[in-house]
Amino acid sequence: MYKNIKPTMNVKAAVINKPQAKFDIEEIQLDQKLGPNDILVKVVATGICHTDLIMRDEFFPFPKPAVFGHEGSGIVEQVGNAVNKVKAGDHVIMAPASYGQCENCVSGHPAYCLNFMELNFGGHKHDGSCPYHNHEGKEMGSGFFGQSSFANYSLVKENNVVKVDKDVPLELLGPLGCGFQTGSGTVLKFLKARPGDSIVIVGVGAVGLSAIMAAKLAGCTTIVAADIHDNRLELAKELGATHTINSKDKKITDYVLSEIAPKGLDYGLDTTGRNNVISDAMGAVKIMGHMAIVIVAADKLELDAPVIQVGKSISFVNEGDSNPDVYIPKLIKLYKAGLFPIDKLVKYYDFEDFNKAVEDSEKGNTIKAIIKMPH
Repeated sequence: MYKNIKPTMNVKAAVINKPQAKFDIEEIQLDQKLGPNDILVKVVATGICHTDLIMRDEFFPFPKPAVFGHEGSGIVEQVGNAVNKVKAGDHVIMAPASYGQCENCVSGHPAYCLNFMELNFGGHKHDGSCPYHNHEGKEMGSGFFGQSSFANYSLVKENNVVKVDKDVPLELLGPLGCGFQTGSGTVLKFLKARPGDSIVIVGVGAVGLSAIMAAKLAGCTTIVAADIHDNRLELAKELGATHTINSKDKKITDYVLSEIAPKGLDYGLDTTGRNNVISDAMGAVKIMGHMAIVIVAADKLELDAPVIQVGKSISFVNEGDSNPDVYIPKLIKLYKAGLFPIDKLVKYYDFEDFNKAVEDSEKGNTIKAIIKMPH
């Protein structure tokens, strides 16, 4: 049974009104009439991800004005009458949207849902309607990754929430829905790294550092971190890297082959999306080795031919190829056991300091900015 509620509610949101602009803090309207599989979530906190920022700058077309955000965590406020997974009061992480019934979803690969692009980048609800309107009554691009968590309330589907225990700080957990599961899942689930394996991880922001922690968990004995920021490389060592390379000063391939592994490394993982960097790292991967790319790359992927002419393979990996309902609770158990210390990567910001958090993230001063939402 539903309580008597108004059809719309006032929501605070960080809004992009035009490309490459700052986020405007606005009060907007959310249609809170729930469909059978809808869930209204009070957003407690949300991470800021690289993908939010390139979408701000129109890497892909997305309707403006827009509410982005896709690393949200919160408390279930209300559920539709067909929802069985969660109930009001439950703590949840919001993960990417998926159809749930296509061949990839049912085989345990929702990150490769056949409807992934439409559900996560379409700018509207799954049925084509728009539940968000600005103060002028204009429809807003929303439903980003099925959640648009840069607002203090989010309307999501049952498929893209993961129920979590209440004994873990909820404000910390949102990035498990994207960045942290992407890095760790690529190492543990996609590459399936094993004890004694070797890997080079290029770009040690939130995704790269979570990959380093995962490589340590997998028992990799050679874990090479490459970045242009010495402070991040120091943290990478603390979290499990056995070697570090400042790629501003040294070529990754030359240093790996001359100082670490003359025959190359088993795996590579790139978080930069830059062709020259990927090509350099690919040269450090051994014959028959495998390179994973885990970030939105340039329009064209162009590599030096010699680095891939010896049986090497390269894959673009979505969301760590993870099933969030299964994988995220495992990451939380690892965090509680002190084996996946994601708290070392984050810095919290108040909602009013949203643009400061964006600036710090883009300058590399903050690894993972998390916004605490107002209520």
